[in-house]
Amino acid sequence: MARQKVFSVCGMCTVRCPIQVDVANNEVMFIQGNPHSGLKGALCARGAAGYALTQDDERPQYPMIREGKRGEGKWRRASWDEAFAYVAERLSAIQEKYGKESVIWSDRGGPFVDLHQAFVRGLGSPNYHNHDTACARGVQHACKSVVGIGRKELVYDYKNSKHIVLQTRNILEAINVAEVNSVLDALDAGCKLTVIDVRATVTAGKADNFFLIRPGTDYAFNLGVIHALIDSGRYDKEYVDAHVNGFDELVKFIRPYTPAWAAEECGISEKALLKFANQLADAAPSVIWHPGWMTARYQDSFYVSRTAYIINALLGAIGAKGGLPFANKPGDVGAKGLKKFVDLFPKPEGKRADGAGWKYPHIDAGPGMINLAYDAAVSGDPYPVKAYICHRHDPLMAFPDPDALKKKWEALELIVAVTFSWSDTAWNADVVLPMSPYLERESPLAQKGGLKPQFFVRKRALAPRYDTKADWEIIAGLSKALGLEPLAFESAEQMWEFQLQGTGKSLADFDAKGFVELCEKPNYQNIAEVKIATPSGKLEIVHPKWEQDGLMSLRPYVSPEKPPKGRFRIIFGRCGVHTQGHTVNNKLLFEQMPENVLWLNTASAKALGVSNGDPVKVSNGSYGGVIKAFVNDFVHPEAAFMVHGFGHKLPPESRAYGKGVADQELMVGGLENWSREGGYICMQEHFISVAKA
Repeated sequence: MARQKVFSVCGMCTVRCPIQVDVANNEVMFIQGNPHSGLKGALCARGAAGYALTQDDERPQYPMIREGKRGEGKWRRASWDEAFAYVAERLSAIQEKYGKESVIWSDRGGPFVDLHQAFVRGLGSPNYHNHDTACARGVQHACKSVVGIGRKELVYDYKNSKHIVLQTRNILEAINVAEVNSVLDALDAGCKLTVIDVRATVTAGKADNFFLIRPGTDYAFNLGVIHALIDSGRYDKEYVDAHVNGFDELVKFIRPYTPAWAAEECGISEKALLKFANQLADAAPSVIWHPGWMTARYQDSFYVSRTAYIINALLGAIGAKGGLPFANKPGDVGAKGLKKFVDLFPKPEGKRADGAGWKYPHIDAGPGMINLAYDAAVSGDPYPVKAYICHRHDPLMAFPDPDALKKKWEALELIVAVTFSWSDTAWNADVVLPMSPYLERESPLAQKGGLKPQFFVRKRALAPRYDTKADWEIIAGLSKALGLEPLAFESAEQMWEFQLQGTGKSLADFDAKGFVELCEKPNYQNIAEVKIATPSGKLEIVHPKWEQDGLMSLRPYVSPEKPPKGRFRIIFGRCGVHTQGHTVNNKLLFEQMPENVLWLNTASAKALGVSNGDPVKVSNGSYGGVIKAFVNDFVHPEAAFMVHGFGHKLPPESRAYGKGVADQELMVGGLENWSREGGYICMQEHFISVAKA
């Protein structure tokens, strides 16, 4: 059979890069970045290893219903009809006894969630959540508190930038290929790069300025830069006068936080900080101070992201070419958006179990705070939560203190895991509904905002190897069993045609490139013509919604606690080879990185009698593990860093089993430490002991 070219979307991480898959005889010949997109044909290592996910014979291969105790690993195989009927019967019984709101859902977010949200709404529950309380909830709320919109409604115009600042964003290891290409193009054109981190990442190796700061002092660093810009008068006065509300309050607040103070607090050079502030002013407004990706770190991480947006505003970068221009929706370029699945059902009237939007009025109620929904399962407040559908999400790997989380789940009468690979959460579920890997499934059409908004499609490149189904097929099957007929689509084409109604586009329009652009040229919206969705209609230094909820928009700085003697602040992050925990058992990626290591500063390691490569025991509370030390000069002495996603203990995962250490298990009590201002869990507020094994 001749090769076929199939346009699809990668599913190896949440970036979801557009790809082209060459297929022959139901086998993948080659995967590359969609050549019509900004990927230039490139993919990261994870994307290139996608076929190994399909070939993995250790992933769930058919529906399973638990027979033993949760986590015991005793299952019986079920047909899809039986599994759908079983889940539908259990959900219906639970809702009849406890109410429609007693069902909660969580997923990884992303471009396809309209279908998920519609299903939850069809159940009559307000309790849709995504994973963001362990990721970007803080930066989302920081953006809303300054700009009045969500973080994805601003564009990072890297390619046209003159100075890029990456703080809590390791762009060359937590990889978005199109963004990486744009950053490298900008650097080639003379753009400066500044990195602020507690260790020298791959990204830091490309930087013009690298600030190795004390863990937990990012907020102090940002305050020092704001002081330098205001004190020197090197901010955009005309822009601030026209578009910023509350500047006088900022001037008053910032007085004590001088560059000299910030330098001492962070452990850096005052001269270097002042030079950096001047470089930003020289490059304005084509500056991007990235407000962060995974910002579920410190108690003040909300303020770190918030001050990043404020600095962008002081430099006139919000709305500017080469800065953070506003993303266009279809309506902004004279087009019509996809028809939404959620509009098929009325919005449930009940309160959310997590309190988002009512108990915590400033919290975005869309994705909510799933950690607090688990608390409602235990307390019954504001009502009993008894059923949980977890879709392509592994909270036991993503959240701190998994033993404590499993304890909370004991109050749940039904846990359903929809997953394409084994996970701790799936292993502790009552029902496993195996989703086909992304090469073996279609997904709903998706809509992406940006300078050139677009629709894009994921098409199925391969027939399923095992008895698995696409995400939409699983929702359609459950919907049919539950009587939710509007979502019981018979084919992907039927689903896509529903979404395209009224857009003027057809399925044939996706054949050429796999996506449909809704305008020809990048559209930069002038901030003077944009309706800023804040109370003042301007960028807010002090936001009334936070203030009315008893929270401060400008919070006085509190110096982070230093580790007790012999202990270190546990820091975790990403690498370019793995995506959290779900790629560690991938045969190709496992060969590249089979286990994580513990970064220790040379001086700190010497005090412990530890040399590079030595096994060391790490512990906190009841949990401990052994990991190899990576001793170097490029991590702060107070920090112990490891790549997240290791320490697997599931019998089906023969490669990942027992390799490395799980950082989340070292975060004892961490589920209860969350930021009320930002709505995220504070996962880098824990100290661990390290000793030579």
